[in-house]
Amino acid sequence: MIVEVERARPVPLRRIGRETARRARVRALAVGLAVSGVLLGTGCDSVSGIPGDDAGSPSPVQASEGDAPSTEQQAMSAGAPPSVPALPPVPADAPAVGAVPGVPDATPALQRFAADLRSADIATLQSTCWTIPPLTVQTMYTDRAAVLSALAQPGTAVDGTLTWTDGVTTVTVDEHRVAAGYACGRVSPAGVEPVYDAADARHTVRRYLARSTGQPLDPADLEEQYPLVCAASPATWDPEATGAPVAAPLAENPGTLGSITGFTDQQISSQPLTTGYMAVAVPVTNESGITQNRTFLLEQGDDGYCIGDISS
Repeated sequence: MIVEVERARPVPLRRIGRETARRARVRALAVGLAVSGVLLGTGCDSVSGIPGDDAGSPSPVQASEGDAPSTEQQAMSAGAPPSVPALPPVPADAPAVGAVPGVPDATPALQRFAADLRSADIATLQSTCWTIPPLTVQTMYTDRAAVLSALAQPGTAVDGTLTWTDGVTTVTVDEHRVAAGYACGRVSPAGVEPVYDAADARHTVRRYLARSTGQPLDPADLEEQYPLVCAASPATWDPEATGAPVAAPLAENPGTLGSITGFTDQQISSQPLTTGYMAVAVPVTNESGITQNRTFLLEQGDDGYCIGDISS
């Protein structure tokens, strides 16, 4: 089970001074996150800590030399993308999902989700909705009838966001998610904007690290389909609120993390920075067997968090 506590060119010379100073502040933040008592969410919202869940389930985040690599891992090691199982057809008795003008793929993608929402247990939903933090899945889908009622209404598409609402409950999905054929909706009261919170930031880092160890949360979790690294263009990266955004450092230097073999999921913690930015700290083990705290800086966008920089 997933443990839930709680997206390279050289830097131009004219920015060297600012970049050096910024990285020094990031390193200071990393130390602060590691030693301070004010850590958000550490150990409090793990899936294995959910009452009734099997706490003895193996964790996928710590690789060991004795583990036999899966077919997906072997494919990734060979440089080939892992195979993604084909989706089954939409069940004939799937709940109704309102059509979205101009987005014909939305209805079948949401019907597959709605069919699971109607009958599957929470563990199955947490598995199929792996882009969402597990405890968020449990909380959002408490009132399943309300979600299905909203989805049955006609949908709309505005600026890449698909929305269904019955006036009481609203369900939203990023339009690019429907291309996969299965899309989990984010739920909020009608009239309230969906919120991406610290748990989403931590889950973004968890997914990035799981990929880096060759054990993605799902075989389909590939950067080209589900970007986790902030795009280099347009340049929006400005965690210090200078008013002069630049390209996200990680987009320009994707090898910043280096080769890793595991990370300590139970110790992922987060702390807000300036408006729209979050720092997430987690112990990471490199290929030499050395574990050290790494700090990930994330920027919040319309469709969640992306990782823009990593510091030791």
